[in-house]
Amino acid sequence: MISIGRSVWAAAVSAAIATAGCGAASAGTLDKVRLSKTIRLAVRADAPPFSYKDAGGEPAGFMVDLCRAVATGLAAQLNLSELKVEFVPVTAEDRFAAIGTGKADLLCEPTTQTLSRREKVAFSIPTFVDGASLLVKGDGPSDFAALAGKKVGVLAGTTTEQSLRDTLATMKVDAEVVPAQTHEAGLKQLEDGAVAAYFADRAILADLAAKASNPAQLRLANDYLSLEPYALALPRGDEDFRLAVDRALSHIYKTGGIAAVFARTFGAQMQPSQTLKTLYLISALPD
Repeated sequence: MISIGRSVWAAAVSAAIATAGCGAASAGTLDKVRLSKTIRLAVRADAPPFSYKDAGGEPAGFMVDLCRAVATGLAAQLNLSELKVEFVPVTAEDRFAAIGTGKADLLCEPTTQTLSRREKVAFSIPTFVDGASLLVKGDGPSDFAALAGKKVGVLAGTTTEQSLRDTLATMKVDAEVVPAQTHEAGLKQLEDGAVAAYFADRAILADLAAKASNPAQLRLANDYLSLEPYALALPRGDEDFRLAVDRALSHIYKTGGIAAVFARTFGAQMQPSQTLKTLYLISALPD
């Protein structure tokens, strides 16, 4: 009886030690953030207007600012008076590895959520929708059909140029494609009236419009050639951290804080598309 009792006691102690060890080894991101009072944000320097370096060399852009707002929300959830933000430089090639290996906690750049990527990382609720569209003057064509008989600019030698040509052919719209060597050159063509519209991803177009000599004269057409659903990538399998990030994002959407983030990147003159407004409306999850 004594021998059996000791065996049971030893087994219980061993199990407790193993459980404690397992808990320490698998401490969640929230626990690490709470203890270190630091969150590590992975950012890129080559993905404007979402993630880049400003004139002073500091991380900037829509996703960077959004992640800063998320960090503020996480601090409130963890009852921390201050949460330090540490930026971790990544590239398009190593960004997911930085999350998967624990080098960074949150990926803050234009990341399209796909099923194949969800095999490597988890994703937050949506943060943005991008896709190719048209930048026009106030009285310019509002959709692709209205381009018939007009000139439309696009960045030369890109897949975007081919997409434009394919779309015009599919829709049987007879428009002249005018390649530009840079986006800035394309913007100048539009402002000078050399083209009736300029074709690129909407985020790029919004960024160009904000830098125009007279942003109020320009507007984004409603048409999307494609849709790219963006979200913040985070460690796979860490549901507590994912829930906390989603809660922070939902609060930002519900309180209208997302409008300030948008204006800081794209300027007060440029308004979110109806598609983007709808995205934030349906992604603002109730508590």
